[in-house]
Amino acid sequence: MAAAWSSGLAPLGAVAAQFLGVLWLISVTMGPWGAAATAAAGGEELLKCEDLKVGQYICKDPKINDATQEPVNCTNYTAHVPCFPAPNITCKDFSGNETHFTGSEIGFLKPISCRNVNGYSYKVAVALSLFLGWLGADRFYLGYPALGLLKFCTVGFCGIGSLIDFILISMQIVGPSDGSSYIIDYYGTRLTRLSITNETFRKTQLYP
Repeated sequence: MAAAWSSGLAPLGAVAAQFLGVLWLISVTMGPWGAAATAAAGGEELLKCEDLKVGQYICKDPKINDATQEPVNCTNYTAHVPCFPAPNITCKDFSGNETHFTGSEIGFLKPISCRNVNGYSYKVAVALSLFLGWLGADRFYLGYPALGLLKFCTVGFCGIGSLIDFILISMQIVGPSDGSSYIIDYYGTRLTRLSITNETFRKTQLYP
């Protein structure tokens, strides 16, 4: 009788042990240790190529339009340049495909800023202001006919207005009347104005 009872408990004990083992496996897999193990095993989501760190990719210089001196694909003040991940890096390219790069494949397109130009040359504007500013030629060229006519009739405000306009145009403070930018060599003497407003975000400085 005792032997039969013990033989009946043996299968029940085995089933209970298996059940506890399954519960332990589930808790380990779904818990924080399981997540860490999955990440360590490489099961975490693959990084996108545009999220690579500096030094893990290289971008080509933009192709410049000779007429506008801006990137050829400039649209809405934004252009894109191709970037190549470093060899032996695996990430998701701009098509969403997992790719193991060798250094010659395009991984993503990086946006860069560009300017809106409408045919007004900075060199021409400065030359007109320097030599014919007393006749108002610079203001006529930039699309300010009223000021140009006033300078013409007053001989450049007796020379004072011509000097002021030359300084303003040379410093790129006065530009074309339509709000566009001067055509300046892409790697030339461009000025970028920095301003602080109520919407300016100041990043908290972190010190080691």
